[in-house]
Amino acid sequence: MRVTPRDALKALARGAAHVAVVPCVVSYAVRSRLLDPDRALLGSTQLLALVPGLVGQYVRRAFLQHALAACDHTVAVEFGTTFSRAGARLERNVYIGPGCHLGLVHIERDVLIAAGVHVPSGARTHSIDDVDRPIREQSSGERLVRIGAGTWIGAAAVVMADVGPETIVGAGAVVTRELPRWVVAGGVPARVLHSRGNRDLRNTQAG
Repeated sequence: MRVTPRDALKALARGAAHVAVVPCVVSYAVRSRLLDPDRALLGSTQLLALVPGLVGQYVRRAFLQHALAACDHTVAVEFGTTFSRAGARLERNVYIGPGCHLGLVHIERDVLIAAGVHVPSGARTHSIDDVDRPIREQSSGERLVRIGAGTWIGAAAVVMADVGPETIVGAGAVVTRELPRWVVAGGVPARVLHSRGNRDLRNTQAG
């Protein structure tokens, strides 16, 4: 396979980014032992979220490749985006827009996430059943949220349940229940509006 000058330049930039984030990686490793990986990750990504432009994309990706469960070298994470769960997974060609907050999520290949999207770790990040105890003291009901390949999540959406592949979630939608593949969904709470292309809505199956 022929390597173009552009490919070589990108590889050089990726290498430089990995060198640049060594202090952040070391700091994260130390704080992970003293605190816990999730708290350490949030602090590190808050700092790196402030680096603008293309440089910011490279250094964030380089750090996340060390800190997350999985992060492909083709991932792009924009300014102002933070992560709070080290178990997150980002597959090939994922794009995450500015000002997002991501918890325990598995984002499959070719997903586009617009600005200001929130993906908490499921719909029950805190239990609320015991009214005699503060919510912060109750057990966590966190779960992995999966966003299927080729999906587009619109600006300011909140995604608390799985989204099937090749689905579009409208801007400002709040996803509280699993969405099937090949549909357009929107609203609060989000509901399926119609299927995509010539897909039969009756045959769309989740994931």
